[in-house]
Amino acid sequence: MSVTVQCFRLLPFHIIILFLLFKLDYSFATTNQQNNETSSGQNKYFLVHIGAILDLNSPIGTMMDLCIKMALSDFYSEHPNHRTRLQLHTKDAESLLDTNFAVQKLLKHEEVHGILGPQGATEDKFVAELGGKVHVPVISFSARSSTISAAKNRYYVRTTPDDLYQAQALAAICQGFKWPEVVILYEDAEYVNHFLWHLNKAFQEVDVGIAHMSAITSEDIQIIKELKKLIAEKTRVFLVHMNLSLGSRLFLHARNAGMMSEEYAWIITEYLSNFLSSMDFVVHDSMDGVLGIRPYEQRSEKLNSFQKRWKMNMGSIGALNVYGLWVYDAVCSLAMAAEKIGPVNASSLYKNTSNVETGNTDLKVSAYGPRLLSELSVTKFRGLIGDIQFINGQLKPLVFEIFNVIGSGEKTLGFWTPEKGISRELSSTGKPTNTASTKILKNAIWPGDCVTQPKGWANPVTGKLRVGVPTMRGFKQFVNVIIDRATSRTNATGFSIDIFLATLQLLPFTIKYEFYYYNGSKKNSNWTYDDLLHEIPQTFDIVVGDITIWAPRANYVDFSLPYSEPGVTLVVKNKKPFDMWIFIKPLHWDLWIAIIIACILMGIVLRILEHRVPNTDENSIRPHRERLKMTYWSPIAVLAFPERNMVANTWSIFVLMFWLFMAFILMQSYTANLSAILTVDQLKFAFSDEYYVGYQEGSFMREFLKVRLNINESRLRSYSSVEEYHDAMSKGSKRGGIDAIFDEIPYMKIFLNKYDSQYKMVGPRYRTDGFGFAFPLGSPLTAYFSRAIVAVTQGPNMTFIEQTHFGPGYSSQDPLSSTISQQTSSLSFRDFGGLFIIVGSVTMFALICSETSLGRKVTARFSQMCFRFMPSEFPLTRNDGEEVHESVPETGAPYIEEAPSLSEEEICEPGQNNESATAEDQEGNIDNHQEGIS
Repeated sequence: MSVTVQCFRLLPFHIIILFLLFKLDYSFATTNQQNNETSSGQNKYFLVHIGAILDLNSPIGTMMDLCIKMALSDFYSEHPNHRTRLQLHTKDAESLLDTNFAVQKLLKHEEVHGILGPQGATEDKFVAELGGKVHVPVISFSARSSTISAAKNRYYVRTTPDDLYQAQALAAICQGFKWPEVVILYEDAEYVNHFLWHLNKAFQEVDVGIAHMSAITSEDIQIIKELKKLIAEKTRVFLVHMNLSLGSRLFLHARNAGMMSEEYAWIITEYLSNFLSSMDFVVHDSMDGVLGIRPYEQRSEKLNSFQKRWKMNMGSIGALNVYGLWVYDAVCSLAMAAEKIGPVNASSLYKNTSNVETGNTDLKVSAYGPRLLSELSVTKFRGLIGDIQFINGQLKPLVFEIFNVIGSGEKTLGFWTPEKGISRELSSTGKPTNTASTKILKNAIWPGDCVTQPKGWANPVTGKLRVGVPTMRGFKQFVNVIIDRATSRTNATGFSIDIFLATLQLLPFTIKYEFYYYNGSKKNSNWTYDDLLHEIPQTFDIVVGDITIWAPRANYVDFSLPYSEPGVTLVVKNKKPFDMWIFIKPLHWDLWIAIIIACILMGIVLRILEHRVPNTDENSIRPHRERLKMTYWSPIAVLAFPERNMVANTWSIFVLMFWLFMAFILMQSYTANLSAILTVDQLKFAFSDEYYVGYQEGSFMREFLKVRLNINESRLRSYSSVEEYHDAMSKGSKRGGIDAIFDEIPYMKIFLNKYDSQYKMVGPRYRTDGFGFAFPLGSPLTAYFSRAIVAVTQGPNMTFIEQTHFGPGYSSQDPLSSTISQQTSSLSFRDFGGLFIIVGSVTMFALICSETSLGRKVTARFSQMCFRFMPSEFPLTRNDGEEVHESVPETGAPYIEEAPSLSEEEICEPGQNNESATAEDQEGNIDNHQEGIS
């Protein structure tokens, strides 16, 4: 028997129903008799036979039958001049077998070209398949599953919206209220399976979890047993998808179990919400605070008039719901489609093809059915329910109304459409005026007459969140437990506690909490953090502290996102290596030799270039020969005394310019490489298997060092504070201490902050995920706290919280020195080979141009060429400032200006007379002067 039949089987009304049906059938029979007479006598109307398969023993079947007849009566009263009339043939069917006989009778004996119904989902599938074979449109007003669609059967038309839209609307509501999980209570029936598939997919798309799916049978004992199980669960949001009869008993038992109170949220689908008006008052009262969705009935004068007529004439049968409106509009659509086709010859009603074998009889294939379906698909009009239009064999998506059950009535909170989602109001055209989250919905009254939105999950029995905190002997910067001896109440401070309190302020709801300290059990005082986490959820609802997020722990607790810096590092003593020859390391030996040779050669070159230059500086403190000796040291002296005039020859200056260029590059490279060597020497550390390693007592580091780093357990020693770490490192392994510390970076930064220059971080950083809060597996609080932790750690107050507990200058964003490469190498001659080639080439060029006759001739020729392209009036200025106008001979012969007469002061050094100057020196000075002119 179908679900709708079970929902509306109200036996006390049978007598009234039969009386009204008799009265209504009499009036319709009179009309049909007149129509038949006019059709046969005057051929005024063309009759189109349609069938309806209903359960006339159920209230919904009776209601639909009356709506069909009222639709025919109203339509043809408004259109008396239409040439066609729909001739209705109704068949009663309570089961699948009855439906099988009924549909074959309609097709074989009544020769119908369209079928309305049936009511049940199982029967609907059978009728749709048969209608597709004989080309007769089947208009369904009960099935929601998309397993039967126009793509598979083009003769199947649905007046009801697809379950997909209802699932999306429900998911949007849960997402808007930020409920992390939902429990689904559904009727144990075949028709529900496809809806659950849509619901699961829709919830996945909006990241809402389905905590549990519970199939409810019709037995009260099973309902009570299932509700008791749900009370013990943490989720407090329930979605109910079942028929009227089962849903009514479910809510009565839920109220008796105390589940219609604060912190609970209930949502009903349209399978139940469409029939709220048919519920008993006691059942309706038990649903106070429930949310629901149903197709929106857009108000119009036509709908108001129809509902008034129904209450006046049919009110004793039962309340009118959306199913009756859908049937009414579907009949009007068929009547319009038939009228568009108009009268046809009887011979053209069926195709001239072989009949369809159906098991019991042969059925003819309709030729009128495809035409009726074609016109039906383009029919568009304003019906009772709103705008009616069939798109791809389905009524266009409707607007869902979101409502709240309050007392004996309902309050509309908003609307949902496939295109726009949730909106608070609709315009006069039935379109949403705005879209947003559920914050724009009207205020709802929740179960227990509560105006505060339920969180969606259960509070502890005490009503407060039980926060477990570890009692730490060391590293109290993270958690410092304070016990009030007078009241025995626990309080806590520290970095982890401040992060916890900051996240509470960012949660979308208020949580009351109470701290409970953990110091191990009576049998085991040497507790570990794993022992603390195993107290969840029996003793604690959440554990706050320096709890490391570690993979093995994820098997029995859930972790929030981390709030501290991740990673494990190694700390050793800061031993500075002694190396008196470290200054030689930046350059390789071949580069040192190359530099020394280059200095010697550069001095020789400068001596050659300077040996014929006279000393013209009257203020010179050195004699000429002493200055020539100084040129040997000029490659080095020019770096130490850049303000001195070490050379006078133009070519010497040219060579020194490139030498200085190379020297500065070498100096900068030497400085950079020496700095790198000194830095790496501070970081360089070679871990030995013979080392004794310290770790924090009670932490996961013992297993980490044994399993991950394969360190012998006999060489592991545990400590509980920074002071104990320092004492052990000071002693060393030979005196019962340790050689290194392996621990998480936040601890080691505190350690280094206290003993800054004595220790250092070395080696690679091993991956861990930092500290987080621990929750029971599947706790909805995990997602809320994780989002809040991200906001806190990335917020402006994070640095303040860190420095408050760890000291000024502390930052979790400080880069680790271990990220610097510990591999350096000396700079070799090959690294600067190109530079030496450039300087050597320039030096050789200067020597050739200055000391060879060929070079001097080439230089002179080049100078003449430069003068030739100068303007003739361009003056040349001598050293004494007098302008000299030169002209180049037209013959192009080299022109050398006659050397001016040299004074005694220009030739001789101070203190010498003219006779003391040798002829060689005079010749050198004259040649040098000529070079200057050239």
